[in-house]
Amino acid sequence: MAPSRRGYPSDLTDRQWALIEPLLPEPATEGRREKHPRREVVNAILYVVRSGCPWRYLPADLPPWQTVYWYFARWEQAGVTEALLAVLRVKARAVQNRGPEPSAGIIDSQSVKGADTVGCDSRGYDAGKKINGRKRFIVTDTLGLLVTVWVLAASWQDRDGAKGALVAASLAAPSMRHLFADSGFAGRLVDWARDTVNTTIEIVRKPAEQQGFAVHPRRWVVERTLAWLTAHRRLARDYERIPEVSEAIIRWAAIAGMARRITRGTPARRQTRRTFTWT
Repeated sequence: MAPSRRGYPSDLTDRQWALIEPLLPEPATEGRREKHPRREVVNAILYVVRSGCPWRYLPADLPPWQTVYWYFARWEQAGVTEALLAVLRVKARAVQNRGPEPSAGIIDSQSVKGADTVGCDSRGYDAGKKINGRKRFIVTDTLGLLVTVWVLAASWQDRDGAKGALVAASLAAPSMRHLFADSGFAGRLVDWARDTVNTTIEIVRKPAEQQGFAVHPRRWVVERTLAWLTAHRRLARDYERIPEVSEAIIRWAAIAGMARRITRGTPARRQTRRTFTWT
């Protein structure tokens, strides 16, 4: 953090920055030197993701929004967020005494409302959830760590839209050949996944006698990941003009969460509930 500005809760700590800095592309050797520290650029990206503000509304003590967005777009073209996810996921799994690569995972979707900046060509209506916007397909490992994300119009059915996410997951984590899913992914997708990407999908169905809310085995992991992601206000709804930017924002949110998880070393704990006595 630059000494001339105050810190924000979304800023990286020294240990978190030590994880991310080596994975960023090397600065260009030709032309003028970079004016703004890269740590401040990453802090500005995470500020947008966490606070939900538009790029143009970045605080004046962070680098100019044009510079921040230029780095955001350039790094996305270079595949930096995918590389960060892959490396941080291995380290986060090591902290939990797991193998470097997952053998099983969970897939799920989330429909979110689309802002007026979302074009008609990439938005749709989810009749089941009654939401006009986009649908996010995510694949996680059994710890809830993001493997891949795929954003489509909300009108896509789960069994059809999941195909792109399954292909991306097979490339990002080749050892992950067993996935858990809810009944929305049942049917022809199970056969397609077995024959095309050599992946078995196990459907975790709702018990027939269930009444009200109940935690389902395996499925709660990916539901928790979706809750982690939507805690970032930029992801409360979809503001991005093109789906690829939405996917990049989701990856940055997951990167911040993994960095905290690695450097914390222990599971997160809720604050102790305080009770007050009126006198």
